Amino acid sequence: MTTTTSATNNHHLSPAFPGRAPWGTANKLRAWQQAAMDRYIQAQPRDFLAVATPGAGKTTFALTLASWLLHHHVVQQVTVVAPTEHLKKQWAEAAARIGIKLDPEYSAGPLGREYHGVALTYAGVGVRPMLHRNRIEQRKTLVILDEIHHAGDSKSWGEACLEAFEPATRRLALTGTPFRSDTNPIPFVTYEEGNDGIRRSSADYTYGYGNALADGVVRPVIFLSYSGNMRWRTKAGDEIAARLGEPMTKDAVSQAWRTALDPRGDWMPNVLRAADQRLTEVRKSIPDAGALVIASDQEQARAYAKLIREITGSGATLVLSDDSGASQRIDDFSQSQDRWMVAVRMVSEGVDVPRLAVGVYATTISTPLFFAQAVGRFVRSRKRGETASVFLPTVPMLLGFANEMEVERDHVLDKPKKDGEEDPYAESEKEMEEANKEQDEDTGEQEQFSFEALESEAVFDRVLYDGAEFGMQAHAGSEEEQDYLGIPGLLEPDQVQLLLQKRQARQIAHSRKKPDAEADLLEIPAERRPVVTHKELLELRKQLNTLVGAYVHQSGKPHGVIHTELRRVCGGPPSAEATAGQLNERIKKVREWATRMR
Repeated sequence: MTTTTSATNNHHLSPAFPGRAPWGTANKLRAWQQAAMDRYIQAQPRDFLAVATPGAGKTTFALTLASWLLHHHVVQQVTVVAPTEHLKKQWAEAAARIGIKLDPEYSAGPLGREYHGVALTYAGVGVRPMLHRNRIEQRKTLVILDEIHHAGDSKSWGEACLEAFEPATRRLALTGTPFRSDTNPIPFVTYEEGNDGIRRSSADYTYGYGNALADGVVRPVIFLSYSGNMRWRTKAGDEIAARLGEPMTKDAVSQAWRTALDPRGDWMPNVLRAADQRLTEVRKSIPDAGALVIASDQEQARAYAKLIREITGSGATLVLSDDSGASQRIDDFSQSQDRWMVAVRMVSEGVDVPRLAVGVYATTISTPLFFAQAVGRFVRSRKRGETASVFLPTVPMLLGFANEMEVERDHVLDKPKKDGEEDPYAESEKEMEEANKEQDEDTGEQEQFSFEALESEAVFDRVLYDGAEFGMQAHAGSEEEQDYLGIPGLLEPDQVQLLLQKRQARQIAHSRKKPDAEADLLEIPAERRPVVTHKELLELRKQLNTLVGAYVHQSGKPHGVIHTELRRVCGGPPSAEATAGQLNERIKKVREWATRMR
């Protein structure tokens, strides 16, 4: 058998491919894919969980393994289960390119002889689990469970997967985000109890974002954060004004955030204008680069598309629901040179549009799972040096997620109950349910949090990259903002860091030369906004928790009471969202209290 080195026909096996299977795959596996293959072939397990960061190439790995198992007659057929209709078809197309024919339209009855298996959705399995169990009992089957955390979305889906795929000869579970905000167990995933008594998911092979970035498999992500003054009217008729990113109650954060995303205000038009400028800069080195707005609902998506036409003079591809037409629009956009796409949630996971390089996070979903999957749409690298840029509202929770891009997490089956220590990943189950709802579902949220957005403005706030923060506040359209929007689209990760440091130094020098009355900075002077790495923030939180723990024994008060008192006296959000300055203030205050009691 000969191999081809053609860039357009890369579906034959390399001579090093285990077993030289007749079904082809990419002619050269990435190092992690080969290592995961080697581990699987050596162990030959019935169940295997591979965790690989979005954009790393889970599909190629899974189909390579499927090819090997078919060739060696370990299995006779393949079943792929995916979260959405679009992904189901995407799997069938990817498999067809390497000679594995999967039927994405299968509904019942015997499978056509020309097929090697089927591609299904979790919802489809949930409707008729026994149909798939009977099919799997008849022939030795490999089941590939793509983004398997979805099997824990609802009791019915999890139970259906267990019922349908329990007889399978082999099961391969894949995920880019193995954590969930709830404690629903995920089928066919092994949980191991740690020294703390908490059970966590145990992956057989893990390839995290940090490793993928070092290998050049994914792009470095530059987050551009925008704050600004917001004004809205509550259900009670009260008018409230607040600055996005300032310490406030959870309800106020939610309402300020929604006010920012209102297409009738100034925040969204200014952020879309900035994102379009960034896209123009990126396209100088990545000519086909595209941009995506992730919207909360259909009404806002249509309004954002209208704004993009007004700003750019060109229309945006609008993806409103997960139907066959939407799937075709995504495919058409992927193959085109068009600049903008606006979608409602569905493009947040698994959909492969490698040319997406600029994103606008214009939804109020605040679960770490959804955020990671959304950012995953922009990280897939096609050539070394490509960067991704994601525009965010200055919401502490989102900034925390952005700073934790490289943190690898496991799914926790038991909720930790550490007295008084604030859990930075604590998430309400209600929010997780919200992230998993269909995009058109009536959530009742309007009734519960009825309010009217009155006014919003956009202010460039800061850049987050690799756990560090750069830049100071500047007016939209200012020279300072343009400096950050004009960062080249092709840069190595270390060059991004260096360039951001230079931009910040230039901004500080520039601001110092201006008279105070003309300075573009809206809040804190440059010298009071030092770069603080995420690691340093974690150390400060740890130090605060240790001091609070010591003061518990002195004062006899519970941890939670002390944390609440510190927030009341010093101001600011919970410690998981607090700035370095706020944490230092609390550390100083709790030391002061402890000294008084001696």
